[in-house]
Order: sequence, then C-alpha cells, then structure tokens
Amino acid sequence: MSQQNTANHAALYRMVMPDHLCPYGLKSKDLLKRQGFEVEDHPLKTRAETDAFMEEHGVETTPQTFIDGERIGGYDDLRVHFGLDAPPDARSDTNYQPVIAIFSVALLLALGLSWHQYGTVLTLRAAEWFIALSMSILAIQKLQDVESFLTMFLNYDLLARRWVPYGRIYPFAEAGAGILMTAGALIWVAAPVAFVIGTVGAVSIVKAVFIDRRELRCACVGGGSRVPLGFVSLTESLMMAAMGLWMPLKSLVL
Repeated sequence: MSQQNTANHAALYRMVMPDHLCPYGLKSKDLLKRQGFEVEDHPLKTRAETDAFMEEHGVETTPQTFIDGERIGGYDDLRVHFGLDAPPDARSDTNYQPVIAIFSVALLLALGLSWHQYGTVLTLRAAEWFIALSMSILAIQKLQDVESFLTMFLNYDLLARRWVPYGRIYPFAEAGAGILMTAGALIWVAAPVAFVIGTVGAVSIVKAVFIDRRELRCACVGGGSRVPLGFVSLTESLMMAAMGLWMPLKSLVL
C-alpha cells in the first residue's frame, strides 16, 4: 500500500463496512481537510482487508493516517500531531468544560426567559432563574448515574457519610428544588431543601478542601467528573443555600 509523499497530502486508511462506518475515520478525514490536506482516502471495506492492513503495518486499530510517508496514527494522535491536544503524558487530570457549559447555558436560558417575560435581561428574576436552572441541569448530570455520583459524593459529603441514602436522595432533591424555584411554585418546600443541601455541601467542601487539604474530584456534574473539588463546587453549594434564604424572604418583603 503506497502513501503520497507531498507536503499537502495525507493517506487515510479507515473502516467503511456495510455494518460499520468508523466515526473516528470520518473525524480524521474532516480534521485533515480542515488542516489544508488533500486526503488520499483508502476505505477498508471488509474485515479481512482491515486485518491485513493492521498486520502489514503492525497496528491494532484503525483509522491510521500517513503524512510524508510517516505513520501518524489514529484520530487522537492526529490531534496531537497538529498541536490541538497535548500528548497523553502531558495532559491535565482536570477539566472544567462541563461546568463552564452548564453555567453558560443556564445563564443564557435565564436571560432569554427574562427577555421574553419582561422585555429586558437585567432583572432580579433572571438571577433567580440562573441559579434555579443551574441546579436543575447539574441534577440531570447526577441523575444519569446515581450510583456513580454517590460513590464520588461519599468521598467528602459529611451527611452522606453518616447516612448513605442521603447521597441517593440528593440529585432528586436538587432537581425538585431547582424546578420549583424556576416556576416560583411551592417555595415553602423548595427553599428549605435548597438551603439544607447547599449548606451541608458548603460545609463539607470547606472541611475537605480548605481544612483537611484533600485533593478530590467534585461530584457536582456526576460520577466520573474530572472537575476538582474546590471553588466551583463551593460556589454551587453557596448559590443553593443563598436561594434557599432569598426566595422565602422575597415573598415576605415584596
């Protein structure tokens, strides 16, 4: 099998079978084109053809990309080659992208609701919606795998350590309080729930991170999270506790 040796040429070998179209092959082809390469595409259309290619080149996976006759590797290797990702041994073990995405979408939703309801984004209700929607979206992340969330949560939450079922209840309580506060309904139920789980969470995080100096991952976006336990997690808990105080107080004052 020959590979083109010109600077703008790349040879790509990827699986294109009736029952399997390799997604990483498509991503590799797209990435090469976006990097200005003319792609010499070599579809591997049968299992036998794929096995023969892997045996010939001493590789265990496809797709495989060759540039200037040199094998670069699969899609992840291609991203490292183009400087889009760090090499595996140099990558950070933390990732704030999930919380950035959640808080950004929650903020935009809150501003959109405010604009629709009041004709302006600069309202107190927008701030309330932002916190309530953030709680609801964060709860969705936890509810996808409650047991995985619980395992991570038990590393630091003081109440869950004393009473394990609290960790299973937490995502449902957070979701319920967030939904009710978004609707402005049953605040006498939602506010105490938000205040309790927010306060317990804040105290637990302060103890684990700032007193015990433990380096843990936050369960705020569910189990398997690479978000470090610290400022972001504390902010989430403090926002819930603040909403738990503010919503009933507002109903008395306003």
